[in-house]
Amino acid sequence: MSAKLIDGKAIAASVRAGVKERAAEFTARTGVRPGLTVVLVGENPASQVYVRNKGKAASEAGFLSRQIDLPASTPESELLDLVARLNADDTVHGILVQLPLPEQIDESKVIEAIDPAKDVDGFHPVNAGRLFTGGTSFLPCTPYGILTMLDYEKVELKGKHAVVVGRSNIVGKPVAILLLSRHATVTICHSRTVDLPSVVRTGDVVVAAVGRAEMIRGSWIKPGAVVIDVGINRVGGRLIGDVDYAAAAQVASRITPVPGGVGPMTIAMLLENTLRAARMLSGSAQA
Repeated sequence: MSAKLIDGKAIAASVRAGVKERAAEFTARTGVRPGLTVVLVGENPASQVYVRNKGKAASEAGFLSRQIDLPASTPESELLDLVARLNADDTVHGILVQLPLPEQIDESKVIEAIDPAKDVDGFHPVNAGRLFTGGTSFLPCTPYGILTMLDYEKVELKGKHAVVVGRSNIVGKPVAILLLSRHATVTICHSRTVDLPSVVRTGDVVVAAVGRAEMIRGSWIKPGAVVIDVGINRVGGRLIGDVDYAAAAQVASRITPVPGGVGPMTIAMLLENTLRAARMLSGSAQA
């Protein structure tokens, strides 16, 4: 068996085209441009690339896109003051503070300071709680992107066993809840899972989000499984995922590449969340 490639770039392009069209309609109807402000503290090279890509995508979608750069030495109080000003700014509908933050800043305090109605990253405890209880919330962009990819691929989740490797608040936990909401039976694995290969081998859908290069071996994959690789690891100048792609692709039915899989979807869903925030904050009920 040779797995079908899940083309995240193509799916993301389709999502972004849809957002651009709906954003133009929204602006024409209301006179409001969806506004996304991204805050970057410090000069982390990876973060700089991510922020630049997010800003470019927002501008291409017709959004009012702004980037605020702060030095790595920025005090926590100064960043919190900035967040408060953005919360009060009617032209800003989405606020994204790029993580990680310098060590003198408490990330959780900053996340909790963002207005939940402008939390387009979906990290605020209010939005996390709504996700957990089945309420309406902004979904974290990467899990949201994963679910969207599975929908585009028409992957049936009802009654299937989904194995999530990784338990972070950003990917592992929320994607497990989303899969559960689609009636999958979900197992969350982590570093203390006993006999991890055997557990992964039971998954009809495997989501790898552990942050260790090629940790998930091809022999761990159930024949015909759908494999979603969230990992982005730089090894020898190359970007590789958490899954041994070459080996897993010989066993799986569908698989995402790294790069070009989940990554583009994260930015696409950020745009979806920002457009939704703009509609909600402007009081527009129309899509």
